Order: sequence, then structure tokens, then C-alpha cells
Amino acid sequence: MNPNSEETEKLNKIHNFMCGILDSDQSGHDSSHIDRVIGLTKKILKKEPTANQFIVLASATLHDTYDDKLFVDQREAKKKVIDFLNAIDVDPKPIIYIIDNMSWSAETFGQAKKLDINGQIVQDADRLEAIGAIAVIRAFKYAFKHQQIDYDPKIKARVLKNKTDYRNGKQTTINHFYEKLFKIKNSLNTETAKQIAKRRDEFMHEFVKEYISEYNLDA
Repeated sequence: MNPNSEETEKLNKIHNFMCGILDSDQSGHDSSHIDRVIGLTKKILKKEPTANQFIVLASATLHDTYDDKLFVDQREAKKKVIDFLNAIDVDPKPIIYIIDNMSWSAETFGQAKKLDINGQIVQDADRLEAIGAIAVIRAFKYAFKHQQIDYDPKIKARVLKNKTDYRNGKQTTINHFYEKLFKIKNSLNTETAKQIAKRRDEFMHEFVKEYISEYNLDA
């Protein structure tokens, strides 16, 4: 179901709202990231005619506006999003449900509820943004912001058992590829996303292989 003119106007307001929150982000989660997720969402939507495009696009636009990685007071940030949606006469429930249950950490550590096709599309688009060439840059931007080292062969990739392990503990950016990013290709829902993921995943593997080779002076 394509958005009608009223929904399109609301999507523009939602996008402006998102920009006001994320434009200044320096961790790889700024509005340009959101715009790429929206673009991937639209690409997947072309092959998923049963999806509600308004809910999907609104969720894709807002999915990082109260991410606990980015906000000290996640509860207040989430309330701001809900209040905004109510103010423009948009039911926040299906959008918030998708955002609350789409993350890799929530799914990996058993904290996520089942997503329908609308949520699966947003989840796929966001995960595609986490792999590939731009994703490599985003990983290092996030690490730089959090003063994380790039690589140390003495620090091994972890077996993550819970979200606390995932977010805390000594880690390196290169290990992040092994701990999460290399696993994303096999966690996708839609056939469109699976096809897009192949080349992106191959690029990341080649990058990490080359990085370690140069680090060890094998090049």
C-alpha cells in the first residue's frame, strides 16, 4: 500500500523531526545513515507488495532516534518520539514495536519479539547499512568516538553471551567484524536483502583480510 498525499506529508515531517535529532551525530548514526536506510527500504519494498509502506518508511526514518547507544536517557528520547507521532496524528504503536524489536542485539540475546513483514523490511535495510564499504567507515567512526583501538592481535574476538558483554568489555574494531558484522548476512529476512548482502559481505571479508595482512607486514 503506497503512502497517500497526507501520509507523504507526514513522512516529510517525520524526516525533519529525525534530522533535528540526528544531524549532529558523529558516531555513524547521523541523518545520512538514515537516508541510506530509507533508500534500501524502498528497494526492498518494491518486491514486498503486502507491506504497509507508510509504517515501514516511518519506522526506518525513526529507528535511531532513541537508540540506547546514542542517548543517555533513552526513556526520555523515546517519549519525545511518541509525543511527536501523536502530535501529527500518527499511531505510534506499530512504529515503536518495530523499533523496539529490530536490533541485532535484541534478537541475538533473546529480547526481541517476532516482526511481521513491515518490521522485517526495516530490520533488513538497517542491517544492510551495517555491512559493506560505508559500513567499514561507520565502524571506525563509532570506534573513534568511543576511543576504541583498531586492532590488537593479542585481543581475541569474544563469544558474546548477553547485551552487557556486547556493549562493554575490551574490544577492537576489527574484532567487531567477527563478533557481529560477518554474521549479518545470515540474519536477513527478505530475498532482496540477501542478494544485496552478498557483495557487501565479500567486501568486508576482503578488507579485514587485507588489514591484518598489512598489519603483520605480509603485504
